[in-house]
Parts: sequence; C-alpha cells; structure tokens
Amino acid sequence: MTNLGDLEVFARVVSTGSMSAAGRALGLSAAVISKRVKRLEERLGTRLLQRTTRQVSLTEAGQGFYDRVLGVLAGIEEAEAYASGRSSQAQGTLRITAPTSFGRMHIAPHLTGFMKDHPDLKLHIVLSDEFSDIVADGFDLAIRIGELTDSSLVARKLAPVRRLLCAAPGYIARQGAPKEIGDLAQHICLPAHNNESWKLEGPGGSLAYRPDGPLVTNSSEIIRAAVIAGAGIALRSTWDVSAELRDGRLVQVLPEWEGAHRLTLSAVYPSRQFLPAKVRLFVDYLAALYGPVPYWEQ
Repeated sequence: MTNLGDLEVFARVVSTGSMSAAGRALGLSAAVISKRVKRLEERLGTRLLQRTTRQVSLTEAGQGFYDRVLGVLAGIEEAEAYASGRSSQAQGTLRITAPTSFGRMHIAPHLTGFMKDHPDLKLHIVLSDEFSDIVADGFDLAIRIGELTDSSLVARKLAPVRRLLCAAPGYIARQGAPKEIGDLAQHICLPAHNNESWKLEGPGGSLAYRPDGPLVTNSSEIIRAAVIAGAGIALRSTWDVSAELRDGRLVQVLPEWEGAHRLTLSAVYPSRQFLPAKVRLFVDYLAALYGPVPYWEQ
C-alpha cells in the first residue's frame, strides 16, 4: 500500500508548484521531497509530474491521480478534524503568522494563559508585515488586518480597526494644529511604510490625501516611534497608539476626520468543513480577548 505521507508530499508539490516550496511547507528539504515523489512514481509505474528547473506540472496520469488523492486526504482530514474538534484540548503544533507590531503588542502578552491551558500544544509564531500564502507556507492560521481577497480562505472577524490622525504635543506646540484638512499641506506628515495615500472620511465626505514627508521607511514601527517623538502627523490605528493617546504622549488632530475604510482584524484559515481543535481554540481565545469593543478602545 502507498505511504500516506507520500500522497501528502505529492499533493503539496502540486498545490505549491515546486519541490522547494513544498519542502518549506512540510519542513523537509527539496531533495527529500523529490526522492519521495520519485518513490511514489516508481511504485505506480508511471510519471506523475513533468519537472523543469523552476516548476512542476502534472502529466495526464498525474492529474487523474491528483484528483483522487485530494479526495483521500480530505477524508482523512475530515476524520481527524471530527475527532479533534470534539476535544477541548489542543495538541501538536499550531503555526501562526501575524503582523509584526500587532503580534508584539496584542498577541505575545496574552500567550501565557493559553499555553497554560493547553500544555500539549506547541505554538510556532512568525511575525511579518508581508501577506504570505498560508497554505503554501504551511500555516494553520493567519491574523490579518484588512480585507480578505482570497475566496478560498475563511475569515472570522475578531475586532474592528479604527484609524485616526495624531501627533505629539511637542509637535503641535512648534507647528500648531491643523484646523482643516487642507492645512495638512503645511505640516510634516509621516506616510505609512507602504507609502499609500491616506483614505480619510469626514465632514466633506471621503478623500485620498497623499502625504509627502521627509521620512521614508519600510517599517511601520519607525513611523510609530517618529510620531511619538514629535516628528510630524501620522495616520495610526487605535490598537497601535491607544496607550499614548490615553497618557498624553499623543493627541488626536482633525478629530472629525478618520480613516475612511473600516478595516477588520480577522483570523484567517484554510477553508475546511471541520476545523481542527488547535485552530478553533486559539481563534476562540482571541475573539474572547478582543471582543466587539476591544480593550484598546476602552
């Protein structure tokens, strides 16, 4: 009988499009992946994949085999998910990816209680501001801020995200406070790390303002530090600067204007009919922690 692990390797090579990507997702070297696919082909007596230096593609036999392998793996996954989903305990390894700043500020400080409740679960957390392909990269769960664009994924809303314009009192003392939206042109503005326009909504409706400041960086945390230090005005999420707004290190400017798009903090995971217990329990934990009115808004 064919090794089920070889079937999973084969399916992952097809879904990711390369031996190396499948290896990264499964924690194996590309050489091991290639050897296991070759072993599967030898057992079946047919070539399943056409290989090039950059990618792989299915042969006619490989396509038919792949279609049937997906059904087999889905059945196994469904059976495992059914059993594990009935358990209140999480086991194995939960691979999570999350935005850098949010993960540092609002996930890391709250992990102790979850790990204490689930001592048999190992958490593998990768913080990155780049949107990864969670299936190809082998993640069970992603925490994302924004709109879900991949329809093959499931998103569960964890909290609303509100953004506002803010500056340090020292900056306001030096430069004065803008009285209307057009005054931003006379101020030092600190664009987001991706240099996108500020999409704002206020008394005049919606508009897009492209800040042109003296600081350009790929780090959202540098912009955060700069606005707190008094370098200029920035558009920041309340989860990012709520503590500074409460203690007076930052003040809101043009309070009638806020970020136009109501973004959402979501837990995103592959679409599955039966959700593994380790994913379900962690998502439930975050949903209860943040709630419809998250603690940073209170």
